[in-house]
Amino acid sequence: QVQLVESGGGLVQPGGSLRLSCAASGSIFSINNMGWYRQAPGKERELVATITSGGSTNYVDSVKGRFTISRDNAKNTVYLEMNSLKPEDTAVYYCNADVRSSPLSRRIYPYWGQGTQVTVSS
Repeated sequence: QVQLVESGGGLVQPGGSLRLSCAASGSIFSINNMGWYRQAPGKERELVATITSGGSTNYVDSVKGRFTISRDNAKNTVYLEMNSLKPEDTAVYYCNADVRSSPLSRRIYPYWGQGTQVTVSS
């Protein structure tokens, strides 16, 4: 089994910053893509940013230039630095990791964290 534990959410004023972290642990041989998704009340979950094991990144247009995704492969951890936050960034943020658990199997499974609330409000 693999567990993803997120931290760093909270309440911040518009224009402020937050840094989310997500650490993966358990039966991990390697991790391919890692990413952050968010779900606002009454809306579907949407992709925010992804990062490959080699460090290539991808962002949804609404966060480009404000959010930065990064990862520490040695720590199996992914980060999301969020700057210039807007009220519309308010959502529960989930991390995701595509994990290969064994060198004896090529199977890769997606795992999700429990979510962390980010609220942007004055």
